[in-house]
Amino acid sequence: MGMIKSWAAKAAGQALERYDYDPGPLGAEEVEIAVEYCGVCHSDLSMIDNEWGMASFPLVPGHEVVGRVAALGSQTKGLQVGQLVGLGWTAASCMHCRSCLGGDHNLCAHAQPTIVGHHGGFADRVRGHWAWVVPLPEGVRAEVAGPLLCGGITVFNPLLEFDILPTSRVGVAGIGGLGHMALRFARAWGCEVTAFTSSPDKAQEALELGAHRVVSSRDGTAIRAIAGQLDLILVTANAALDWDAMLTALGPRGRLHVVGAVPQPIPVPAFSLIFGQKQVSGSPSGSPTAIARMLDFCARHGIEPMVEMFPMSEVNQALERLRTGKVRYRAVLRNDF
Repeated sequence: MGMIKSWAAKAAGQALERYDYDPGPLGAEEVEIAVEYCGVCHSDLSMIDNEWGMASFPLVPGHEVVGRVAALGSQTKGLQVGQLVGLGWTAASCMHCRSCLGGDHNLCAHAQPTIVGHHGGFADRVRGHWAWVVPLPEGVRAEVAGPLLCGGITVFNPLLEFDILPTSRVGVAGIGGLGHMALRFARAWGCEVTAFTSSPDKAQEALELGAHRVVSSRDGTAIRAIAGQLDLILVTANAALDWDAMLTALGPRGRLHVVGAVPQPIPVPAFSLIFGQKQVSGSPSGSPTAIARMLDFCARHGIEPMVEMFPMSEVNQALERLRTGKVRYRAVLRNDF
């Protein structure tokens, strides 16, 4: 199939360098995608820095891929060469375990992440299993779709999983790459939406993104002032919050749901859960079916992430801007190989 051109970190924490590699023969159930755009996720930084201890080098990051089908293995299904598709955090799963057969492919114990022991989408081509290569519907623009395939599905999936209703009251903690999409999803879902942010300069923007009100996540008194009012708080931040106040803000049967990589353990007093029958939970991205449903929802409601565009040759500048927290709210690389 020819050499793949990419950008790779040769060791932990290093800037990315040009790297060409031979992907070998295309597997029978594999799809090769000609990359047009690839989102830049904070998980890419975590892998480059080997923050989670599971990176192997050289590491080609990139797991929010949008491009066109370039080649199909002999046993792929439902796709055509030239079709516009996306590939997210997961490149493959076993397809025979109970999770996969039950529709929870993203919970497969043998899932193959796109950038863990597998070369990702900061490249001119990338490969994935046909079931995980999701067609983009009309109405979803290729240049902004990448962040939906990881960050977007991560915050959309809880709306599906927990039967959130249009009458539900949803809080979003952390208005960044994940949180800004969560605000748009929850508002379009019909929910009453509360944004929690530590950045006063984001308050007006949060309202424009869909929040009905904004509460400072650093002000425990302000959080406790809405005690018992929320059905779901979606934690997209990767920092410690006033957890006791957040649990207090939940109403009966309320759920504190974590999708951000909070580095410290979250203290949860038993009585905070028992009184009110509350829950604390977390989830990874979503199944291929959930991703397809999210993309249809985006097409129907005109939902897009806010992105900053970079040529792929400026990948290190994009990563540095993300590392310093300056991106509003997602970075996307355009293939310029």
